[in-house]
Amino acid sequence: MNLNSIDIIMIAMPSLDLNLIALIVLLVCGVLSHNSSVTIASAVLIVVKISPLSMYFPFIQSHALNLGVTILTIGVLAPIASGKIAGETLLKSFVSYKSILAIIIGLLVAWLGGRGVKLMSSQPDVVAGLLIGTVAGVALLRGVPVGPLIAAGILSLFIYKG
Repeated sequence: MNLNSIDIIMIAMPSLDLNLIALIVLLVCGVLSHNSSVTIASAVLIVVKISPLSMYFPFIQSHALNLGVTILTIGVLAPIASGKIAGETLLKSFVSYKSILAIIIGLLVAWLGGRGVKLMSSQPDVVAGLLIGTVAGVALLRGVPVGPLIAAGILSLFIYKG
């Protein structure tokens, strides 16, 4: 029987909760990098995991992403709604080459995000890598955690057609 190091660890410590340890590591990374998004998300998920609230994980997994995207969209649209970005500025965005390029890139990113959702649904084995890369980018490079869908969309360009 061939055992790798992970198999040996799991045999030696069967009650070891690697998912909880991963959340704690992410919490520490968030604190050390002064990234409140990672810190708060990790802390909330640790509390949910170790409490009776864990029964709500299916709800969190199925609705939190949509809720997060909705809140992010509200934040992006708020300057338009408040008048901070004037209607005239919106109209001018169809004349400036920078704004037209921004529109094209926005279309590309939305398309990649759509591909990313499909990839993450059809190939769940890549989700862990995408999440680790995104969280590392947030914690270590002071990024923003909007990357998993786009990263999955870019990955989909390399691993399948469709």
